[in-house]
Amino acid sequence: MKASLIISIYKNITDLKVVLDGLVYQTEKDFEIIISEDGCDRDVKTFIENYSINLKITHISQPDVGWRKNQALNKAIIATNSDYLIFIDGDCVLHHRFIEQHLRLAQPRGIVAGKRIKLGPKFSEKLRNTPLLEFEKGLLFKLPALIVDKAKFIEEGFFINPNGPFNFIAAKRTMRWLKGCNFSCYKSALIDINGFDEDYCKPAVGEDADLAWRFKGLGYRLISARNYAVQYHLYHKENWTSQEENLEMMMKKQAQKTYRCLNGLHKKKISE
Repeated sequence: MKASLIISIYKNITDLKVVLDGLVYQTEKDFEIIISEDGCDRDVKTFIENYSINLKITHISQPDVGWRKNQALNKAIIATNSDYLIFIDGDCVLHHRFIEQHLRLAQPRGIVAGKRIKLGPKFSEKLRNTPLLEFEKGLLFKLPALIVDKAKFIEEGFFINPNGPFNFIAAKRTMRWLKGCNFSCYKSALIDINGFDEDYCKPAVGEDADLAWRFKGLGYRLISARNYAVQYHLYHKENWTSQEENLEMMMKKQAQKTYRCLNGLHKKKISE
């Protein structure tokens, strides 16, 4: 098994089905699927049990007692059966060469990081009802329609073939931070930083910005997957959450240079 694809979800079965349906088109076939549910929804469990796909799916859940995505992700890491892990969210549909490109860029001391195009409502509805390869075909020529549909980060939605004449464009792109919905690394890298920091109990920062500075602190470098590992984020109403508390916590941890978190894959005991 070359890779484990970890999909974070919370109750959204409709978009999860679109994500899973698209995985049959992946050019790389040797991977397992880990559904990391920050909750324990009966409908999610029933859906996964009855979903038919020719890929191994493992469902990890936990009691729904508030935002604990980082804890759910740590449980998912422990459940994986491969040495290379790819992280996405359950509302992000993958370009058919997504996993192939993450594996192509993989390096023992590297963290592969990409972005996503945030589709507007009309294109999201089209993707929900159109086979992936048909949706991807000629997307570049639909740029005006994407703009009208109020898509965001449109430049991230166009795949560039690393063996094609325009590869120089993608090759020059960089990443300063990673997005929790589109990154990958060897499992050993996550073990080095002790996984996701479960001290964070609110969305944002703890599942991406915090990881980035801790990886960098231990000598890992970010490798850009922009326009290689393309991802289509399905439109939904966003619930903005203040990041002040998480940012304050991260700044304190940075000042202490706590690259290996204390409350992660391994929980530090008081006596240690």
